[in-house]
Amino acid sequence: MPSRATPRPVGTVTRGTTNPNRLRRMDRWIAATHGAELRRAADPVAVDLGYGAAPWTAVELLHRLRTVAPHARVVGVEIDPARVAAAEPYARAGLVFRHGGFEVPAPRPPLLIRAANVLRQYDEDEVAAVWQRLCARLAPASGHSRGGLLVEGTCDEIGRRHVWVALGPEGPRTVTLATRLGSLERPSDLAERLPKALIHRNVPGEPVHAFLRDFDRAWAAAAPYASYGARQRWMRAVRDLAADWPVTDGPVRWRQGEVTVRWEALAPRA
Repeated sequence: MPSRATPRPVGTVTRGTTNPNRLRRMDRWIAATHGAELRRAADPVAVDLGYGAAPWTAVELLHRLRTVAPHARVVGVEIDPARVAAAEPYARAGLVFRHGGFEVPAPRPPLLIRAANVLRQYDEDEVAAVWQRLCARLAPASGHSRGGLLVEGTCDEIGRRHVWVALGPEGPRTVTLATRLGSLERPSDLAERLPKALIHRNVPGEPVHAFLRDFDRAWAAAAPYASYGARQRWMRAVRDLAADWPVTDGPVRWRQGEVTVRWEALAPRA
């Protein structure tokens, strides 16, 4: 009887650009906001989807998740088989590498899928279908859990500026902007790192454009706080911004150069 052919991975090969410590801001946020879900699970699996030409981000994800969930396991998934072969020497207890794509070849529905800089090369009208496919692979919600989390976004080459969308099994939840405050001239500098679902919507009449406009105004109004440092100025600007926008986090995260807003407030107009 002939053997069954191995299914072809879903997706296309990315550029593969990667640098050590590039995704530190995203990883810190995941550990802080999703760590409790990972700790509660008996065998928490996380997927680093599209880790690139080198496996640094998968290795770092394992280390950061284990600071909050000691039993966490990471599966690095790459659509380019040569990259999987190159990553194999870095496999260790709790970290394996698999050939695959958006079908997410994990041993069980993961509690986390991190997809950083993966959809940058795709067309905007392809994003919804990819999100739907990936969310369907997440661990489902239950009586004691909101289910798995998909974190999809974009950052610059050394991780100073990063914007991501967090999605649960039910769909998009929040948008987070994170930056190294010392390198920021104004909040709208982060517009170039908006994920594919939003980057082409930064035009008048769209919610994300209005949000960045209001953030710049709040930043300008907070200029007197600059004498106390960029962190204090950012925190004041976010506090003022929260009067008109549904900011979901608080000062502990703001101090990290972050702000998280409900997805519905920034979602593209139909």
